[in-house]
Amino acid sequence: MDINIDIDFGKLPTPCYIVDERLLIKNLEILDSVQKRTGCKILLAQKGFSMHAVYPLIGKYLKGVTSSSLFEARLGYEKMGKEVHVYAPAYIEEEFDELLKYTDHIVFNSFAQWERFRSRVKSYPGKRIECGIRINPEYSEQEHAIYDPCSRHSRLGVTLKNFRPEQLDGIDGLHFHTMCEQNSDTLERTAGAVEEKFGEFIKHMKWLNFGGGHHITRQDYDIETLVRTISRFQDKYGVQVYLEPGEAVALNTGYLVAEVLDIVENEMNIAILDTSAACHMPDVLEMPYRPNI
Repeated sequence: MDINIDIDFGKLPTPCYIVDERLLIKNLEILDSVQKRTGCKILLAQKGFSMHAVYPLIGKYLKGVTSSSLFEARLGYEKMGKEVHVYAPAYIEEEFDELLKYTDHIVFNSFAQWERFRSRVKSYPGKRIECGIRINPEYSEQEHAIYDPCSRHSRLGVTLKNFRPEQLDGIDGLHFHTMCEQNSDTLERTAGAVEEKFGEFIKHMKWLNFGGGHHITRQDYDIETLVRTISRFQDKYGVQVYLEPGEAVALNTGYLVAEVLDIVENEMNIAILDTSAACHMPDVLEMPYRPNI
């Protein structure tokens, strides 16, 4: 990422995050081009980027948000005001009715959750909330086990062995999420595994959610393969395809600005900053990520 020389970082208080609106628009235009070419719907995964000051801008391009909790759903509902999709491994009884207030689509992690909350969703007054089931295709190309939702004993999604076709009445769509920062060749192979196991059920659905982890705005991303994969499923099964990238929306659009407070020496020069990996860049602790400086 090239730093724009017209931003005077020296005048900013530190530490602070700064998002360049021009770079954000560039990403949004790429995502919108995929929507226009395929007719798919792209949502902002708020767990990847929740700077709600730019939600009105994002809402000019994307179709809505995805959420994993009550207050994420409320944030998207109030600050963007478009489609609000919700998925959680399990829903909290005391929060569920309020959650439905903000929700257009709700995805259940198990048929037990679906059966538990089904009547409350279907009888919610004033609107029809579409329902889905998360599936586990038991196929993933994750290199890091911590991010692999298809690992052995994974709690996320229903495997084919545990799938219950007899309980699909009222289910509008299926959802899978197996990717993280990956290219479209991974999606194409993953979608093939999904089709092999769940294809007979997809054809009865209204929509299919490809989940997140698509690095669509990365410079080397193969958009043509993405377009081909989306179009194939929509044409073959007559479903509306959703994607919910998070990081790809804001990828390479901003900076964490910090100040060097001191330099100490211990076999090498060590900079002491007024920022924190734990607070500002937690992935550098959990994963082998290093920020570009």
